[in-house]
Amino acid sequence: MLKKRALATTILSSAALATAASGLAAAQVETITVTATKRESSTQTIPIAVNALGERTLDELRVDVFTDYLQQLPGVTAGGSGPGQNTIYIRGLASTTPNLTTAGVAGLAPNVAFYLDEQPLAQPGRNLDVYAADINRVEVLPGPQGTLYGASSQAGTVRMITNEPVIGEFEASASFGTSFTENGEMSNNVEAVVNFPVADNFALRGVVYADNQGGYIDNVAGTRTARESARFRPAGTMRANGVPVNNNRAGFQAASDLTGVTFLTADNSGLVEEDFNDTTYQGFRVSGLWDINADFSLRVTHTQQSLESDGVFFSDPTLGDLEIQRYEQDELEDSFHNTAWTLEGRLGMLDAVYTGAYTDRQTDQRVDYSDYLFVGQYLPYYICDGSVSYPGAGNNPTGTCQAPNLYVRSTTETTVFTQELRFTTPEDRRVRATFGGFYSDLELAERNDFTYPGSENINLFGLNGFPDNFPFPGVYNSDPGPFPAGVIFRNDVLRTDLQMGLFGEVTFDLNEQFALTLGARAYDIEVDMEGGANSSFCNSSGVDENAFGTNISDLYDGDGSFTFIGTCNDAARITYTDPNAPGIPAAAAAALGAPDTASTDGVIYKATGEWTPREGILLYATYSEGFRPGLLNRPGGAAGPNGFTVPFALDTDEVTNYEFGWKLDLLDNQLRFNGNAFFVDVQNLQTTIFDPSITNLFFSDNAANAEIRGVEGDVTWAPSDMPGLTVTGAFSFLDTEITEVLTPTNDVLVGSELAFAPGFQGNIRARYEWDLENGLRAHVMPQLMVSGDSVSDVVEINKIDLEGYTMVGFSTGLTGDQWSIEAFVDNLTDERAELSNNFVYDRERVTIARPRTWGVRVRVQY
Repeated sequence: MLKKRALATTILSSAALATAASGLAAAQVETITVTATKRESSTQTIPIAVNALGERTLDELRVDVFTDYLQQLPGVTAGGSGPGQNTIYIRGLASTTPNLTTAGVAGLAPNVAFYLDEQPLAQPGRNLDVYAADINRVEVLPGPQGTLYGASSQAGTVRMITNEPVIGEFEASASFGTSFTENGEMSNNVEAVVNFPVADNFALRGVVYADNQGGYIDNVAGTRTARESARFRPAGTMRANGVPVNNNRAGFQAASDLTGVTFLTADNSGLVEEDFNDTTYQGFRVSGLWDINADFSLRVTHTQQSLESDGVFFSDPTLGDLEIQRYEQDELEDSFHNTAWTLEGRLGMLDAVYTGAYTDRQTDQRVDYSDYLFVGQYLPYYICDGSVSYPGAGNNPTGTCQAPNLYVRSTTETTVFTQELRFTTPEDRRVRATFGGFYSDLELAERNDFTYPGSENINLFGLNGFPDNFPFPGVYNSDPGPFPAGVIFRNDVLRTDLQMGLFGEVTFDLNEQFALTLGARAYDIEVDMEGGANSSFCNSSGVDENAFGTNISDLYDGDGSFTFIGTCNDAARITYTDPNAPGIPAAAAAALGAPDTASTDGVIYKATGEWTPREGILLYATYSEGFRPGLLNRPGGAAGPNGFTVPFALDTDEVTNYEFGWKLDLLDNQLRFNGNAFFVDVQNLQTTIFDPSITNLFFSDNAANAEIRGVEGDVTWAPSDMPGLTVTGAFSFLDTEITEVLTPTNDVLVGSELAFAPGFQGNIRARYEWDLENGLRAHVMPQLMVSGDSVSDVVEINKIDLEGYTMVGFSTGLTGDQWSIEAFVDNLTDERAELSNNFVYDRERVTIARPRTWGVRVRVQY
């Protein structure tokens, strides 16, 4: 069986490395077996770029969570704001800062595929944050991998491969760790693994883990009022990123005399807390492997995990070190269970693999939304008396504005069912092929309740707050209403992504040195949406004019805001005279019967030529294509300048990749140097825009074309004259540029760089091991990681600089026959490394790497 041969290869490679380290044989660089081409092969014999962190390396680097392994891989970055809320980017193919209000059902599809074993788990808005327990390896495949991995692999693929059960062997291990973060809280974790042989042809393997990560961000005291609203700022106000506020985004009452307005203060004193961003991962995985006979085997795995997090993982650089001011509770509960199965066998000359998986994920998140104050021109509509907030109020309004503490309650349930059947021909044939079919059905139900508590207390033209709000009639809703008190907006949408594909790659050995690989994938994808985005002012069902005690048409006639014709619960009869009125594009689109499906189909191609002039040298050149499916737009149909209309459905964005690479094993395998140079042409780049000259809602569009140039590589050196020493380094150089703007907006500019694309990233580590008396073995390992500057977005008003950083780590320890102990320090210089930055709400929110942390880890095994 291929699986057994791969296991033997891995064991032999590890044994060779251990022998070399002991000085009993010449040192050699470790070889890792991967399945990046959906065949089991050495990283050095396949003509694609692949970065693999094997089990030993993952253990040495103490990789546990999402950001741990990403920091080890130059060219790979992540945007986001904490556990369970990150998005992977590879080779700088990124456009938009991840944001709760445009995540999930309305979010752009990921352009990097994330796999757990054989199953794709990438999801819109929120990547599944799988804890790295009992992991065999992490594979990262940069560049389009669409022929074998489909739509979400436009920029690359990340694969987390778990350890399989081992038939006929009992083994058990446990590890315990504790650490202390400077000016933060203590963290601790435990992990236990057992492999149990049930019968001669059946084994079970299980892992259980718990990781409590202490906080290091302080929520400090602060106050704010609605006077800081974007509604009251003048044009030309300079934002922190150096972009002046233009007329479209200036507050249209900026020149008003507000001395007669009473502004009530939001005060967060009840939420002040040090180190408030605690996180806990808990979960288990159990898998069974059954060798049915000499030709067939079945593996079934079940995984469950819960992630709980409080607070936020970003700080405000205008405050003290690692400080933020939050005015409502921030908390996240993110849990999933996943069942996967893989049946492998041989049908005549073909190796066949059928794999399927079912995942059910639930998240419940509460987010302080008070920062929306700084960009929300229409926020005073909902928290200020009508005499203050409406254009007819005049230049000297009087009344009260309530405290601007806002929050969002977001609940999502995602189910994913995937199946793949593929076949491979024998590896020793001159012509080899991998081909098959793929099916995926993703259903994502998301409800976001945007709650403005102050709206319950305002004087809205003689009313005590807003009337009850209800969903649109006749459309999908998860709750018939009325909405909870204070809920001004509700996004309640069911999104379904259906994907089908046929794929294949064929390799021809032209002679002993040259080979050609050709690949293609035919795909058919549909993204459907049901539901609505409901807001106040009768932008819902179940409320009529009489609920206001007066006629709304008469109230607002002539003030330039909006006019209702008919009753409010007749959405099809609402006529809007002001395209800037809040919620209008969504309601208008619903009334006009906007399309509810974004579909795409086509074929993408790949061609690779490889040359092996001698053993240990592989050169290759690749042409490959990738794409990301389109999606539906919440404000589709809104009219903008110059005849532009916000599209109801986005087109796919597509990339074409040209790449030359090399894999070199030199000096009797003491030195390895792998690398590649690439050029990527990006067409119809999807991004999210907020431009009031077009519409007063975030919308997505195929905004630009771009180009990416880069060189990346990794080097490993295990010198024979210094047994026990291994030096490993990696680097990435990137040059990204927007070459053409397709949307008529000044928010995206020709010549600007793409987001989360540092010009340089690199790391280097050296591990030295030596024998002591009594059978003990010692090691030391220093490490250095460097990242250059980048930006957080391609949208000018949301763009802010991400400063480069340099981080240092160090570990040392002892290993015995059945135990090991290690002391470590991460971020030795206590660098404030900026991993992400969000400027969507006109204030910097900088996600910082964990400060200096030192600790100890103990492992035992049987």
